[in-house]
Amino acid sequence: MRLKTKILMGYGAVLALTILVCSWGVINLRRLGRSSEAILQENYQSIRYAESMIDAIGYQDNAILLFLLKDREQGRKQFLDSQVQFLLSFERAEGNITIPQEREILNTLERRYQDYIATAEQVQQSSDPQTELSIDDYYETLQPSLKLVRESSIALREINKEAMQIASQNTQRISQQAIWSTILAGGTAAGLGLGFSFILANRLVRPLRKMTRATEQISEGNYDIEIDSLSNDELGVLAWEITTMSQKLKAFQALNVEKVIAEKQRSEAIILSISDGLIVVDSEFKIIAINQAAARLVKTPEKIAAGNHFLDIFNHQTLYEYIKRTAQTGKPPEIDEKESVISVEKGKNTLYYRISITPVTVNSDKVLGVVLLLQDITKLKELDRLKSEFVATASHELRTPLTGMAMSINLLLETTQEKLSDREIELLQAAEEDVERLRGLVNDLLDLSKIESGRLEMEFSEVEADFLLEKAVSALQIQAEEKQIELLQHVPENLPQVRADPNKIVWVLTNLIANALRYTEVGGEIQVSAYKKGTWIQFSVEDNGEGIPWEYQSKIFDKFVQVKTEKDVGGSGLGLAICKEMVQAHGGKIWVDSTPGEGSTFAFSVPVVSDRGSSN
Repeated sequence: MRLKTKILMGYGAVLALTILVCSWGVINLRRLGRSSEAILQENYQSIRYAESMIDAIGYQDNAILLFLLKDREQGRKQFLDSQVQFLLSFERAEGNITIPQEREILNTLERRYQDYIATAEQVQQSSDPQTELSIDDYYETLQPSLKLVRESSIALREINKEAMQIASQNTQRISQQAIWSTILAGGTAAGLGLGFSFILANRLVRPLRKMTRATEQISEGNYDIEIDSLSNDELGVLAWEITTMSQKLKAFQALNVEKVIAEKQRSEAIILSISDGLIVVDSEFKIIAINQAAARLVKTPEKIAAGNHFLDIFNHQTLYEYIKRTAQTGKPPEIDEKESVISVEKGKNTLYYRISITPVTVNSDKVLGVVLLLQDITKLKELDRLKSEFVATASHELRTPLTGMAMSINLLLETTQEKLSDREIELLQAAEEDVERLRGLVNDLLDLSKIESGRLEMEFSEVEADFLLEKAVSALQIQAEEKQIELLQHVPENLPQVRADPNKIVWVLTNLIANALRYTEVGGEIQVSAYKKGTWIQFSVEDNGEGIPWEYQSKIFDKFVQVKTEKDVGGSGLGLAICKEMVQAHGGKIWVDSTPGEGSTFAFSVPVVSDRGSSN
């Protein structure tokens, strides 16, 4: 039987009981109505007729008295009218007999009334008007007959009143019976309804409770369950489906456990095979995985490190802050190039590691943990140091002969120019330009090596931003006019001072403006500006030239990187690298925003005086 049918049957039984109680109430109300109607329509009418006859006989008695008082005409008329009223009421009473005793009373009343009428007519038909009927004769002849008629009328009235009282008592009895029977029927119906509801609810809730307990066990990972199917309805089918589902989940779990174990072993093998240090922490920053390279770095075996807080194993607060920020944001942290390299002392040696921090997320929102990769770049650092020393040494050694060559060529051009042919002069001039280019390259290499080694002297002072812009723009204003390029300058009023090396910042601005002049066509525009953003002053050089291809934008500040264009603009590829080093020496950052074909914006930031001063 279907669950819907069971529910309808249960409600149908309750509905049937309700209809039965309502029907019983209607029957009792009809019984009460009929009883009340009988009282009003039968006995009440008889009482009215009896009262009317009592009134009529009284009027006739008054008429006789008028007659005796010599008002014969009026007395006779009143007597006849009252007689008509009495007979009419008597006739109606005969037609409304509801009690067996009424017939006998009416017969007696009729006989007595006829005797009374006969006596009264004798009095009225007296031939001698002079004959006077005394009051004593009235009381002796008429009054007894009148009394008998009144007694019969009163008897008729009283017997009907008694019948009404009996009918009223019967109505009350029926009412009490109706009340109690309705209460009994209603109570029985309510009891049966509650019984049906309890049985139906029990049949529904009992299997549902079993299924609820089963689903709770399944959610806890216990798949060894079996629900007894107590019926063939939808609940029975659902119980069977839950049992089947638990069996399938059990088989699926067994398969997944094998896969999870295999994946875990594979992940552990991958972690162990990585030559760089790798540490994985959970959302509470406890180490859940660490390979041998990282274990050697923190000087703690893998088994001991696992389960401990990151700071308990690797006491590096800055690194921990990066990991914490990654766990909170769900995104890799933005780390400056210099800060992305950490140094660790190991004995007498210093090891260098480039850090990479990546969040472990689920559905791109919930962070499960963070992966820290420590790439050993100690050898690269050593090679970079050797390269810088070699470049510095080579540049220094080349500087003297290049200076000598430049002086010699210049001397030849000044003293022997008349003896040389035009071709020889062109060759000497070309050689002079090449030597000057080499001297510029050597100077740039020396400056770069000084900056990288920290030997570049910085002369900090408090300076106005508009002074720096004005000095850089004025140095290149003539070149801009020669190329018909409009060189604009914009500095807001009340801009705070910066603490910087004026010569170095002017050199950076000059280099950026010179690059913009090289890559901007005739009639173009270059906007040089400075503005405050937070605790920084940002300088920017914006042009509407060729722009920088996308593939060069990420490495434009690297050494010896030159953007390949249709025209050769020369340069050593070291200018922007030196700009970057100089800006970083001030504690700032430099970046580029460019769209190919639309122009470029080079910008860098320098701390304002208050921020820089507080840090010092």
